[in-house]
Amino acid sequence: MIVTSAAGAVGCVGTMIPFVEYFEPSARARAMGAPVAADIHALKPGEAMTVAWRGMPVMLVRRTPAMLAAIPHCDALVADPHSTHPYSIPLPEYCRNEYRSRASRPDLLVVIAVCTHLGCTPLARLQPGPQAGLPDDWPGGFFCPCHGSTYDLAGRVFKDKPAPQNLDVPRYMFRGPDTVIIGRDEHGEA
Repeated sequence: MIVTSAAGAVGCVGTMIPFVEYFEPSARARAMGAPVAADIHALKPGEAMTVAWRGMPVMLVRRTPAMLAAIPHCDALVADPHSTHPYSIPLPEYCRNEYRSRASRPDLLVVIAVCTHLGCTPLARLQPGPQAGLPDDWPGGFFCPCHGSTYDLAGRVFKDKPAPQNLDVPRYMFRGPDTVIIGRDEHGEA
């Protein structure tokens, strides 16, 4: 009787393995969620670049000292200056500062470039001043061409725009001075 029960248990486990494997994500799905390395050695101050992570554009901006100085001046103009209302992912603790970046590298902004209104991709309009579709006193930042939402140089949405929240900041870390790993930090993968 014990031998029959043991054989039945082994058979049940053997039958369940294919079903459990069925629920595992495919290799392609795992790769889409994997962290991404971005080489920023050629990214000059005042420039932006975009990489894909989890099927979304992630914009990296190397901000100049003048760009960093402009950020606090926008506090009264943005809807959520301290990023207390995240859009789809929580703001990493190490980015809870006025620049929404790591304290060791405040010049580098890393944001998911998906407008929090309807999911369009905002464009980098980093230079201050008058530009098409933007006010004459434009401080620099991001412009969503779909419905006119605007964000400052820290990815914070300006008041009275269609977008309800700031751009998301993914988990990220540095591997050397010129490589940013998006989707992983000291606490693990996102």
